[in-house]
Amino acid sequence: MTRRLAQVAQKVGVSEATVSRVLNEKPGVSEATRAAVLTALDVLGYERPTQLRGERARLVGLVLPELQNPIFPAFAEVVGGALAGQGFTPVLCTQTAGGVSEADYVDLLLEQHVSGVVFFGGLYAQQDAPHEHYDRLAERSLPTVLLNAAIDDLDFPRVSCDDAVAVEQAIGHLKQLGHRRIGMVLGPADHMPSRRKLAAARAAAERAGLELPDELVERALFSLEGGQAATTRLLRQDVTGIVCASDPLALGAVRAVRRAGLSVPDDVSVIGYDDSAFMTCTDPPLTTVRQPIEAMGRAAVELLAGEIAGVKVTHDELLFEPELVVRGSTAPARVRA
Repeated sequence: MTRRLAQVAQKVGVSEATVSRVLNEKPGVSEATRAAVLTALDVLGYERPTQLRGERARLVGLVLPELQNPIFPAFAEVVGGALAGQGFTPVLCTQTAGGVSEADYVDLLLEQHVSGVVFFGGLYAQQDAPHEHYDRLAERSLPTVLLNAAIDDLDFPRVSCDDAVAVEQAIGHLKQLGHRRIGMVLGPADHMPSRRKLAAARAAAERAGLELPDELVERALFSLEGGQAATTRLLRQDVTGIVCASDPLALGAVRAVRRAGLSVPDDVSVIGYDDSAFMTCTDPPLTTVRQPIEAMGRAAVELLAGEIAGVKVTHDELLFEPELVVRGSTAPARVRA
């Protein structure tokens, strides 16, 4: 008990006597200090006293698949700031290869009595992945919000960028530049946002009088290396334009074009997706489809806060419209001899 008091007191920056007063519900402690002590108990993994267990900690888990793709830290910054404005403390949970899994983080967050969870991309977007940990969240009725497309049978509020509009903008831009042979680099076949992008791309290509056969669609892991490998295969199909499902994939595409002795955008135009940090600083600056992360992040927090407060919120997917940002990686198609 003494060790627990000391650790909590050090975490909060108060005396052990103050911590003791909070745990024993004694007067003379401000509400802010009381909340900080209870939050510290949860973070350090200590059980609350019986009389305080009915109060759920004002912690919210932010679960991300990685931090290497700059779009995820950008979302976390927006959501974390909005949560703080609502009086919640965000707990960042980032997966690493061979480390703590998404399911492990869910168990940990449940043990910490969090008020809710926001997921930024994860197994909910993969049809063939395990989803039992989402069932545990639903069974506990823990407020949960998912960012971007999810499999159909998860009944949580969802905030998504409109994949169909994103692809329509990208293909329309390339067609206006005279491109007829357009390839795509997408995520794995069971990845829901990639499925949406492919369906929209085929519809947009048909309307534009273009073709998008299977040989012009490549799958890859969401990495620069994956984009490079997929684009190397596409270049054998004589594409002049490539639409990618993420900015790292697009940067890999640029590298592949150069390794093939060609130029971006003179020989091959490349379009990314997200408009993540530093895309204005690449060579050439990347044309990409911007996700409205500020609006999406704040909407996710509003939905979560409503569920935590017991207000009925919509579980219909909220779709936010993206914006094509034209930079130097796209140009008119070169007429080939």
